[in-house]
Amino acid sequence: MKHIAIMGGGKIGSMIADFLAGCGDYSVEVFDRSSEQLDKLETSAPIKKTVLDITDAAALKAALSGKFAVLSAAPYHLTVFIAEAAKAASAHYLDLTEDVASTRKVKQLAQDSKTAFIPQCGLAPGFITIVAYDLAKKFDKLQDVRMRVGALPKFPSNALNYNLTWSTDGVINEYCEPCEAIVNGDLRETSPLEELEEFALDGVTYEAFNTSGGLGTLCETLAGKVRNLNYRTIRYPGHAAIMKALLNDLGLRHRRDVFKDILENALPTTLQDVVIVFVTVSGWKDGMLVQHTYANKVYAAPIGGRMRSAIQITTASGICTVLDMLAQGDLPTHGFIRQEDIPLDRFLANRFGRYYAETESHNAAA
Repeated sequence: MKHIAIMGGGKIGSMIADFLAGCGDYSVEVFDRSSEQLDKLETSAPIKKTVLDITDAAALKAALSGKFAVLSAAPYHLTVFIAEAAKAASAHYLDLTEDVASTRKVKQLAQDSKTAFIPQCGLAPGFITIVAYDLAKKFDKLQDVRMRVGALPKFPSNALNYNLTWSTDGVINEYCEPCEAIVNGDLRETSPLEELEEFALDGVTYEAFNTSGGLGTLCETLAGKVRNLNYRTIRYPGHAAIMKALLNDLGLRHRRDVFKDILENALPTTLQDVVIVFVTVSGWKDGMLVQHTYANKVYAAPIGGRMRSAIQITTASGICTVLDMLAQGDLPTHGFIRQEDIPLDRFLANRFGRYYAETESHNAAA
C-alpha cells in the first residue's frame, strides 16, 4: 500500500481522498491548516487528518517524509511551497494549478529530480490537454486547436448565471492573469475575458472567453506546428460582461481579497452542476482539410453514498488517474511530465479515468 499526502481539505481534496482511500490501494493523509475544514471531511473509507501550516517548510518536509506522493489541492499561491517540500522529501509531486508562473517554477524543480513532477492534473489544464493532444496527433499537418471548458450550474438563477463550484481564488486568478495563445503561428500573451464568442451544444447557447492557464504546456509543445491554439472558459451568455465591469471598471482585480469576499457571500455553492469539455482540431490528413471534435458533458452524481458535483468528479478523477498510472509504472518516475505525455486511451481505461469515459456523449472522429 502506497502512502499518499493530500494538501488541502476542501471540496476537491475531499473527493480525491474519497477516491484513493476507497479503492483500497492507498493509505491517505489529508493536511489542512484548518481543523474545522478537516472535521467536515467525509469519506467512504478511513483516512488520517492532520492540521498543518503548509508555509512551515520544515514541518511540511517532515509531513511528506516516507510518502509515495503528495497531491496538491491547495490554493495556487501555495504550489511552490509544496513542490519544494516534495523534492526535499523525495516524494512524487502532482497538482491541479492553473497558475502559469507556479508551473514554471515546478518545471525548474523537476530538472534534476529523482521523482516525478506532474503539475496541472485536473480538468483544464489536465484532461482537456490530454484530449487536445490526442486529436492533434491524428493529423499530418495541424491548422487550428480550440479548447473550451466550463463548470456551470445546471439551473442558473442570478445575473452572473453562475454558482461557486470551484476554488474562488482559482476563478479570480484565471480571470485576471495574462493568457497564452498561438495566433497565426506566433506565441502571444492575450488578455483575460476578451475574444468573446458564442456557440451552441445540444441546443443550449454558451459564451466563451480567454482565461489564464488552461492550455498547460501545449503552447510550448505545439509551437511551430499549429497556426492557432487557444483556450477559453465556457459560461452562460452575459457572464463575461458583468465580470469585466467588476474587475476592470470597479477595479476589483486590484483588490482580490475584497472580490473573493463578495463572491463567497453573494454566490451560493451548488452540487447541481455540469462540466462541459469541447475540443475542436482542424488540419490536413491524407491531402484533405478535415476537422475532429471531442465533446463531453459530465454531471453531478452520487459516489460513495454522497452526492458529488461534476467539478469535484472531473478534477479529482484527473489527478487520481495520473497518480494511479504513475504507481502502476505507466508513466516515467522522475523529471517533469507533461499532460500531453499521457495517452488518452489509457487514461480513460483507468479505474478513475472511467468517470470521463462513462459519460461521453460524443466521440471524436477516428
